[in-house]
Amino acid sequence: MGILFVDHHDTTLAIEQGNLVLRVPNAPGPRHLPLALIERVVLRARTQLDSQTLATLADAGIGVIAHGGRGGQRVAQILGAAGNDARRRIAQVRKLDDAAHVLHWSQTLIRAKLRAQRRFIASLMQQRPDQRKPLFDAFETLGATLQRLPRVRTVESVRGLEGAAAAAYFAGFSSVLPPELGFTQRNRRPPRDPVNACLSLGYTLLHSLLVETIYAHGLDPMIGYLHVPEHGRASLAADLMEPWRPWIDRRVHALFRSRRLSAEHFGRDGGDACIMGKAGRQHFYTDWAQAAPPLRRALRRPMHEVLRAISPDLSL
Repeated sequence: MGILFVDHHDTTLAIEQGNLVLRVPNAPGPRHLPLALIERVVLRARTQLDSQTLATLADAGIGVIAHGGRGGQRVAQILGAAGNDARRRIAQVRKLDDAAHVLHWSQTLIRAKLRAQRRFIASLMQQRPDQRKPLFDAFETLGATLQRLPRVRTVESVRGLEGAAAAAYFAGFSSVLPPELGFTQRNRRPPRDPVNACLSLGYTLLHSLLVETIYAHGLDPMIGYLHVPEHGRASLAADLMEPWRPWIDRRVHALFRSRRLSAEHFGRDGGDACIMGKAGRQHFYTDWAQAAPPLRRALRRPMHEVLRAISPDLSL
């Protein structure tokens, strides 16, 4: 099963006899894609489809992600089939009042993230011995944070350690990227340079994938612990993203290192936002389409761990 990226304005989608039919302006004819071969549809351009098409996609377990607004920063998501065991959601909510669980959960997630960041920095030191000093500084800061993490006693302290480590991590990461990309630190809403534009898009796609995975396993994406529940935030998805963010960072670095992406693939929106052009999106989405299926399989293990942590009796 694959991911369909729609990146041509005024494309029309419809369902005909078990196929998703794409009609693209000025194309020689429609394309017919069997629904059984589609895992997800990502709409990156202005696209027309009706409610029956959306309902059929959802019924087939096909998620739909729509990027809108200037630069595609706004995201809407339609989920596929949901898990049907309400006891999992009840157990998930009850754990909000378990302070020991919330602290242990938060420490576990950030420990996994710091270790993944440290492995990435170590690999960069091998690739770029000319930047050993900033990379070594980041590596040491991450190691020191790992040693301090078990001793903190509040989730707020966990968040504070993670924030300080992230600043050191991105300082090391920035040292191996071409200066013309203008990446010095993590920024968003809007991203102001090509690297941040790629990171934001990658994190958005990962977050959407996690929301779908959580929903399919019968849990509520809105109820998290490291990220407290807030209006409009899928907090559990944000929680589970943390250990996987360095995975996105690696792929973004590889895209720029291989020159599949460069500064020429980006432009400005007339303000502060850095926008990825269509040619750049083609490279980015091609890479994501190759990486997403094994990532989706890999996310099954964390979901087993989530269910065991919430209620061992309800695990898969």
